[in-house]
Parts: sequence; C-alpha cells; structure tokens
Amino acid sequence: MKFSIAIDDLLPAIQSVIGVVEKRQTLPILSNILVNVSDGNLKITGTDLEVEISTVIDVEDKSLCFDFTVPAKKIFDICKNLDSGLILNFELVDNKLILRSKKSRFSLITLAADNFPNLDPMSSSSEFSISQRDLKFLIDSTQFSMANQDVRYYLNGLLFEIYNEELRTVATDGHRLAYACLDSLSNPINISKDSTQQLIIPRKAITELNRLLSDSETLLNISVSASHMKIIFDHLSFTTKLIDGRFPDYQRVIPATELCTKVIIADRQTLKQSLSRIAVLSTEKYKAARLEFKKNNLIAIVHNPEQEEAEEHLNIEYTGEEFSIGFNVGYLVDALNAVVEDQVTLSLTDANSSCLISGLNNDVVRYVVMPMRL
Repeated sequence: MKFSIAIDDLLPAIQSVIGVVEKRQTLPILSNILVNVSDGNLKITGTDLEVEISTVIDVEDKSLCFDFTVPAKKIFDICKNLDSGLILNFELVDNKLILRSKKSRFSLITLAADNFPNLDPMSSSSEFSISQRDLKFLIDSTQFSMANQDVRYYLNGLLFEIYNEELRTVATDGHRLAYACLDSLSNPINISKDSTQQLIIPRKAITELNRLLSDSETLLNISVSASHMKIIFDHLSFTTKLIDGRFPDYQRVIPATELCTKVIIADRQTLKQSLSRIAVLSTEKYKAARLEFKKNNLIAIVHNPEQEEAEEHLNIEYTGEEFSIGFNVGYLVDALNAVVEDQVTLSLTDANSSCLISGLNNDVVRYVVMPMRL
C-alpha cells in the first residue's frame, strides 16, 4: 500500500490529535494514532480512552482502503523536523511503515488497527450550536478554578449547564468558584424549556478542547448523550466521556448582590498589579494576604515565615465602615485576570464572608473567593 501527502497538510492534522495521546501507557497501542484511508480521505485518530480526537484530510487516490496504527510522538517529531513544502511518501510493508521524503527514510513499527480502542458510539439525546469564540470565552473565564486530583472527582472538571438557550460554565475547587454565562445557543434540539441539563467535562478534555478552539465565529455542533459529549469542527471531531457525578449547587455559593452590604469598586489593572506584587512574598502553599478596607483606600499586606513583609496602598471607591479580611492572593489575581472590564466590583456581606468579584457593569462572569483565617 502506497500513498503520498504534503507535510503542510499532515503536520497540523497530527498536531491536533497528539495532545490526547499519553506518553506512558499501560496499553502500548494507546501511544499510537490510528490512520484510516478510504474514499479519498485520510482519517487520524488519537485517544486515551476518555477523550478521542479525529481529523480528516484529503488524499488523491480514492481507491485506497486500509488502516494501521503508528507511534504518535515518533511520526509527529519526524514531520516536525522535515522542511515545509515537502511531500511525504508512505508505504506499508508487513508490519512496518516506510516514510520517504527526498533523501530521508524512516521505518516505523505499526500495530494492528483492529486492536485500537474506540469510544463507544453515542446516541445523541440533545444538540445545539455555539460559535468557537463564545465557547472559548466560557472556558477561559472559568477553567482555572477547576480542582486538580481532588477526591471529590466531580470537581475535577468543568460544569456545562444548559438552561433554555443559555450555556453556563462553572468550576470550583471548594475554595473558589468561577461562573460564566452566554445566551447564544442556536439550533437547540431536544433541549426542554425551563429545564436544566448538566454535564461535567473532565479536566483533560477541557484543556485539549481549549487548545483546539480559536476566536472565529464559526459555529460548532455539539451533541450530548447520557455519558458523552461530541463536538464537530469543520474537519475534526472531539468526543469526551462525561464525569458521572452531581455537581454542587453553585447557586447557593454565589452571594446575592442585594444582600452585600460592603461594595468596593476598583480599577482592575491597578488592583491586579498591586496584588501580584505583594504575592511575591507570600508562601507557596497558602498565599495569604490581609486586605484592610478604609474609606476610599485599600491596604493589602502579606507576611511570610521569614519575617518578610509586602504592603500596597491603592485608591478605591468605598464609603462603608472599616474592616479587614484575609484571602488567597493568587485566587484574587486569577479572577482579576479573567475579568475583561476596566473596573471591577468586590461585594461582601460582612468581614467574614466570601467575596463576589465581577465587572462593574457586566456580571456574565462572576467569581467567588472564600476568606482565609490569618
């Protein structure tokens, strides 16, 4: 079996799937990508049994029909180190794949395609469309608050919540929470009015999906079943298993703005830079900072076990009674990085309550940070 394909077509295709291929696998075939050639298409698939990514590129010879698996990292590194514009010639000989381009020749061991695992075919229960830009905005606004290897496995992912034609993303690690919402779903199928559908997407799937997304207005078609979610791009499909668990009732965690008696308005960039500076002297484990709020003034202070101290004074809009409160300064900086407005609002009910952070005139993204004892 012989065929040829341009490096400039092959390299981006392999690059799009290689992120899900684990370097160290108990099953050797999971270190490979599946290559299927039929009907003038070359389909490349990578999987780790939780996430599966497939992409398709054209081949000239429409009579070819065969498949094989080949080590993902090796063929990726070969293509990456060949010059742009070259043609790569493929030849299957017994259980080896011979690659030739100009004066270069490589021989790679293949494994039978029959042994390559595929995610179970899903039967869609609901569908909708959303632009790449909007989906990327929702993920970028919330993914940093996902837990990492938490025993509460349902926190190690991102919640997608569909309500009417809204799509909400929520992430929490138990110490902070991020929420974002857009009402731009189109072509909803089997999505009931006034009913809520929740999906928990695993952390790795979110990381890989965000890597594939761009700021384009191109619509993505998303299908959902009881155990999987599938996203169709132009020449690529992304499928992930869902985390089977119940996400916490995040609505109870977000403070009601009408109950917040302490409202502070600050310049986002100034506040972020001040907190980033004092964070330099915080301890890696706790990153605790004390915030002292006075009339139109904030004093942010960090101490560490080496008896070092950092202090920042900045102007804010605040006219309430004086109070002080402790927070993880890293969590505050993460939230301020994700807000896109120039001015932010920090809202609290009292000196021991969690802090609600949002843009001054836009609350489609909201962040909740729990206080720390100092």
